[in-house]
Amino acid sequence: MEISAIVTSVPLSLMFIFIGTIINLIQVACYLTIRPLSKSTFRRINGAVSEVLWLELVWLMEWWSGCEVKLHTDLKTYRLMGKEHALLMPNHVADADTMLVWLLAQRMGCLRSALIISKKSTQYLPIFGWTTWFYEFIFVDRNWAKDGSKLKSSFQALKDFPIPFWVTIFAEGTRLTPDKLLEAQTFASTKGLAIPKNVLIPRTKGFVTAVQSLRSFVPALYDVTIAIQKGHPSPSLLRFLKRQPCKIKVHIKRYSMKELPESDEGIAQWCRNRFIAKDALLDKFAATGRFDEEEITDFRRSTKSLIVFLITLFLFSVGAWISCQKFSLLSNRRGYTILATIVGTAAIFAHIFLEFTKLPPQKCKATLQTNGDT
Repeated sequence: MEISAIVTSVPLSLMFIFIGTIINLIQVACYLTIRPLSKSTFRRINGAVSEVLWLELVWLMEWWSGCEVKLHTDLKTYRLMGKEHALLMPNHVADADTMLVWLLAQRMGCLRSALIISKKSTQYLPIFGWTTWFYEFIFVDRNWAKDGSKLKSSFQALKDFPIPFWVTIFAEGTRLTPDKLLEAQTFASTKGLAIPKNVLIPRTKGFVTAVQSLRSFVPALYDVTIAIQKGHPSPSLLRFLKRQPCKIKVHIKRYSMKELPESDEGIAQWCRNRFIAKDALLDKFAATGRFDEEEITDFRRSTKSLIVFLITLFLFSVGAWISCQKFSLLSNRRGYTILATIVGTAAIFAHIFLEFTKLPPQKCKATLQTNGDT
């Protein structure tokens, strides 16, 4: 991690810890007092308080780093987004894909209920992970013997969700890297499958379970294709902190759940076919730099995340000033020690998150076609 990222991350981490701790305390209190009486009321309150934390990350992505996100879809789909339950199936490009989904959800008005299927270790991250647990993320072990029944029960628990929600499943199971792509290409070659260039081969068991469990009360599936504009790097938390802008184009095609096959094998093959189509779509995007569908010009960054950030910045600044005065943090050795401990804790907090999202060392040195600089 470079010095510039450390300098940036410490004050932002302090703010994140400050507001996140307050949110976690509210979540615990509501979980113990309101949820036993009304799960619906708890979900509404929990969504509202969690949204504040997610807006901090949306601000980091679209205002601080200047990340540009363009949406390409048909007008009918655009008008339904955020107003209906939906299962999202994006390709997994980078560690920032969760933040990208939240940015989409925020602009479509459903950030309070944008759920994601994530690896189990996520829930143990300080502040962020605890918030996602209350927020009803679905956590998996990546072991089907454990995950099968957990997924079914988690999906069924959404039947009485009080507001339109999104559930995002990354069917590839992991983000695209040179090593993972090489593994997928080798596997496809040995099995006589279409050899991917821009995506991985989807793991269909979780997707099949999602469709079969949700189709009775979720009307739509959004096939989401994420493409990085040529010459721009993959989005990542580190790059956002360093204010390195990126340009992302998102293509969405809506399918009615009624259109999908009825059998498990039929759904699995449908999923595989869609990823073959994604691969071809990304090939075409790499050649032309555009999608065929028109860009939704109304899909622009909102001021909501900026306003929330400024409010939390003000509250944090007031709290920090009061703490400095009350505990003499800037006037004696004991105060300096306490202040250094707080700053050190924030640096450790930032380091944990950056390490958690960092791309592991790659044996394959090939450049990914759709990801710009990896």
